[in-house]
Amino acid sequence: MKQLRQSLFFCFLSSFLLLSFSGLSWAMDTVDNSLYAELLGKYVKDGVVNYQGFKNEEKQLDAYLKVLEQTDTSKLSRDEQLAFYINTYNATTIKLILSAYPDIKSIWDLGGKFFNKPFDKKIVRIEGKTISLDNLEHGIIRPRFKEPRVHFAVNCASKSCPPIISEPYQENTLDQQLTAVTRAFLNNPEKNYLDGKKLYVSKIFKWFDEDFNDDVVGFFIRFADEEMKEKLTTNRDKIKVKYLDYDWSLNGK
Repeated sequence: MKQLRQSLFFCFLSSFLLLSFSGLSWAMDTVDNSLYAELLGKYVKDGVVNYQGFKNEEKQLDAYLKVLEQTDTSKLSRDEQLAFYINTYNATTIKLILSAYPDIKSIWDLGGKFFNKPFDKKIVRIEGKTISLDNLEHGIIRPRFKEPRVHFAVNCASKSCPPIISEPYQENTLDQQLTAVTRAFLNNPEKNYLDGKKLYVSKIFKWFDEDFNDDVVGFFIRFADEEMKEKLTTNRDKIKVKYLDYDWSLNGK
């Protein structure tokens, strides 16, 4: 009887430990964006980044980047993966700017004119690998997810770039967030506007035209406000697309 009780006890203990460690593994396979959410809430307002504020709390940003580095992306859902990669891109870009702040006017100040471009620097740490921002955007985000709205979510720390928002991207709100930032950018007359039958748009649409199925006007019709949508639809075959100059000045104060 005593031996039976001992066997039952060890069986119970083994089951308890197994469940406990399984729960711990699950917890570590999700992404805790709370540190980043706090920083964004304090230091990003209407797309303008307070880099000095981030500089003052750089250790907290570093702690968040460590959370991202240790995340097992294979355990994430598709939407959580995309949110993870967008947050990783944006948080790492902020960290890159801080490496030279306040003596910086543009992200391009961080690289040579022809070599060692800032987007080629291997500074993104994911799952034991170190890659560049370009690797992340063009090697993972664009080909894997084929989601054109990401162009209005990833932020290049520049004034002409779609503004960074004051919250992290999250799995359960990702679709709404992507649609919101896309609509906000397309309908901002400082970024894109219709003048007669000429549609003036960001150079993002030139650089990544294939992501928009080579149909910029069609993409605008999907996300433009009602007035612009009606004009574009009525004159679709007559609309000429023009590309605006890109301002690479720092998106901060």
